Amino acid sequence: MAAKKKILKNDHPSLDIVNSHGVELSGKKIVLCVAGSVAAYKAIELARLLMRHGADVKCVTSNAVTKLIQPEYFKWATGNDVITKLTGDLEHIRLADYNQSDLVIVYPATANTLGKLANGIDDTPVSTVLTVGFGSKIPILMCLAMHASMYENSAVKKNITFLKNKIEFLSPQMIEGKAKSPEPEDVLDYVLKKFGFSSVLNNKKVLMTAGPTIEYIDPVRVITNLSSGKTGSLLASELITAGAKVTLVYGPANEKPPKGAKIINVTTGKEMFDVTKKELKKKYDIVIMAAAASDYTPQKISKSKIKSDKESLEIRLKKAPKIIDLVKKLQKDALLVGFKAETNLTKNALIKSAQKKRKNSGADVIIANDIGTKYQKNSNYNQVFFVDDKKTTTSGWTKKEKIVKFIRKEIEKKIR
Repeated sequence: MAAKKKILKNDHPSLDIVNSHGVELSGKKIVLCVAGSVAAYKAIELARLLMRHGADVKCVTSNAVTKLIQPEYFKWATGNDVITKLTGDLEHIRLADYNQSDLVIVYPATANTLGKLANGIDDTPVSTVLTVGFGSKIPILMCLAMHASMYENSAVKKNITFLKNKIEFLSPQMIEGKAKSPEPEDVLDYVLKKFGFSSVLNNKKVLMTAGPTIEYIDPVRVITNLSSGKTGSLLASELITAGAKVTLVYGPANEKPPKGAKIINVTTGKEMFDVTKKELKKKYDIVIMAAAASDYTPQKISKSKIKSDKESLEIRLKKAPKIIDLVKKLQKDALLVGFKAETNLTKNALIKSAQKKRKNSGADVIIANDIGTKYQKNSNYNQVFFVDDKKTTTSGWTKKEKIVKFIRKEIEKKIR
């Protein structure tokens, strides 16, 4: 007899569908505001579609909606409590204040809801959540649904004109004299593209290494480096959002690995080398070597802790094998992207160093960056150079979150 799945206290059975169709929205918090339209029944389907691609969906309903659909239905659909009224728990702040959610979707959106947002009226849970989200600049996507004559009303047009450069609209379908809400599948497609989904990278198999490695001197002492793993983790997350299937061979970094990737944890350079070699027996479309793997490792590791009573200690190191040198020998058709870090070089010297590594390793691309004095002052910022056989492009000095978007777009150009 099969064992029953253990359900945790806050693990609603409906959450079983999360990530079942993809992980592009994994970690994204989406507020679904449902206004009083007969199209409200489609909001349940939309919530489920968003969840199947990884989103955490919380519903806010107007009083009119509760007369059409019982709130428990939305709770069944999302696994989260439904906001039907505002209380001392400040639900509107918890959902829509600064950085509390990634997106607010109004589906369906009525002329009444549109007008309240445009004119700062917040007398319902939906309108109050929208007012807070509008002020905190959380992206708002409005999916209008109403009769054609209402849609053509000059006051409604005025409200749309006022809001069109401040929030996003998904055009209604003009059918049978009505401006009907877009289909849930169309909203899902829009949301996926908004968060970086890419038809070019969709279902591409990506093998990545990221993070540092640790080389043992004795059971308690090690040689390592200061790599946080942040750029590699962010890039893996960016590729997952784009639709790629990512396997991440991950050293002992400070950054949490991204949701949605297959994570293979390793510690030493040898472990990273062996695991990567094993993975390369499978077919991959893209291989990205972003790890700061040790270039040297101790020739001999002491089996016991080295005594601390010596005046000096000599440790001999040997060169570690380069993981990047494996790739083209095992998968010549894969797009190989390597990383090259230097310190305090001129732009030209950094690019020349990258070109040399690209030639020696057989890589298609080397991403070069300088981790010297300027970087060390604020490691959340950097500048990378995308160096291939034809040209060099640069991200400019910017946050790592923008750098990985730049890298993703450049990779897309290479595989179109």
